[in-house]
Amino acid sequence: MTSFTTDDIPDLTGRRAIVTGANSGTGFETAKALASKGADVIVAARSHDRAIAAIAQIPAEHPKACLRFEELDLSRQASVTAFAERLLAEGRPIDILVNNAGVMALPARRETEDGFEMQLATNYLGHFALTGRLLPLLQAGTARVVQVSSIAHRQGRIRLDDLNYTQGYDAWPVYAQSKLAMLMFGLELDRRSQANDWGLTSVVAHPGVARTGLIANGPLVGSRIGRSLHRWVVRPLIEPLATHSQAAGALPILMAATAPYIAPGAYLGPTKMREIKGPPGPAVPAEQALNADMAAQLWSTSEALTGLRWGPR
Repeated sequence: MTSFTTDDIPDLTGRRAIVTGANSGTGFETAKALASKGADVIVAARSHDRAIAAIAQIPAEHPKACLRFEELDLSRQASVTAFAERLLAEGRPIDILVNNAGVMALPARRETEDGFEMQLATNYLGHFALTGRLLPLLQAGTARVVQVSSIAHRQGRIRLDDLNYTQGYDAWPVYAQSKLAMLMFGLELDRRSQANDWGLTSVVAHPGVARTGLIANGPLVGSRIGRSLHRWVVRPLIEPLATHSQAAGALPILMAATAPYIAPGAYLGPTKMREIKGPPGPAVPAEQALNADMAAQLWSTSEALTGLRWGPR
């Protein structure tokens, strides 16, 4: 199973795929690979200019690739609703949904217009609401739905009494909670799809530690000293040994999205160096991610926060 490359992606002609955060990083690589195999890809991103610039890079390598931009700001529930309503009005089934977009370890707590902590809103709640609102189209396409988590989920804890960290904000635990929530969401979506006969294949993947903008623009470079450290130490000495490319980081996501032998509820990631890098294959979820009771409580809380009811289990 660990020999998967982009050459193993089946023909996707006629399929519709959505990739959030596809203007850069592993999202860009995922969208490019899906489009190269014939999928009609929606690049769902916040920035029009960055998305259009990203899309413009692809035809040189894949002249027949079909991609289009749709505005989506996952930190704003109004944007999520508007995005979903546009696609529902089109009525075309969705075959692949990759919930990839995210922000990492914001050094200071930021609150969205909906009153949510920014990392929780962008990384998790936005994707929870997006998937729920697109459910009719996902069912029509018997879709593969991929939640993108992180090895950081291992340090995560779900604070049901204060998911938004209104007290005691700490950048990394908040990020870890959001990525644990994504993993638990993917596993719980599989349980509920099977129980309610939704017809979805819900899987989860993580990219390991890939050299993307999350690292280059992350908290490490928030100061002059941090930027110098990243430029002269991390980038030339540490990154080549302890990370892999964003294209390699996208492979577990692409495997989760397209490989026909992937079972519902699977969790995939790199298979070397404690899942930091290496070829894609089965990953090991932390014990807390397998707590089905907590996942059900998180689901109910997320419904209450977003005002979105998925229906009875």
